[in-house]
Amino acid sequence: MAITADHIRTTLAEYADAHPEEQHALAPLAELLDQGADVTSRKEFRGHVTAGAVLVNDRGEVLLVHHNALDKWLTPGGHLEPEDANLLGAALRELVEETGVTLSLAPVRPTPVHIGVHPIPANDNKGEGAHWHADFRYVFRATGDQAVTLQEEEVGGYAWRGVDAIADGTLRARVAAVLR
Repeated sequence: MAITADHIRTTLAEYADAHPEEQHALAPLAELLDQGADVTSRKEFRGHVTAGAVLVNDRGEVLLVHHNALDKWLTPGGHLEPEDANLLGAALRELVEETGVTLSLAPVRPTPVHIGVHPIPANDNKGEGAHWHADFRYVFRATGDQAVTLQEEEVGGYAWRGVDAIADGTLRARVAAVLR
């Protein structure tokens, strides 16, 4: 069963209640939901929802991947798929797809640690204009040594780094707080 607008709306409302200082940044997503837009579709070029995973190992390091299209080091994540039942599951699916990590994964909590709204540049190769993503980011723990097998079409490298290597300042602070 696909992720519903009600699931996104409920998750967004719970997050906004916990982080009222971010309501302004989240307003574009709320507006699209109010307009009945299908924010689960990557073809909604005003903006759409994505899901991301911050994977933390036993040493407190996070897994970063080099995103080929954006040429940036990011946490794993990506677009929602019709078979995704919820945002947490979509984040886990993206983590497994991009990194191949499957052993001993557990969400730290069932709610997103951060919802980042950020611009995505146009991609002529995909026929996509500039738009924005509302990335619902979840934290997962991995125990034991994890073998990483990259999805090379999208990801060109990986590295285990300290939390301070997360580029987004809010995400970095939230992950550090969750790990305390």
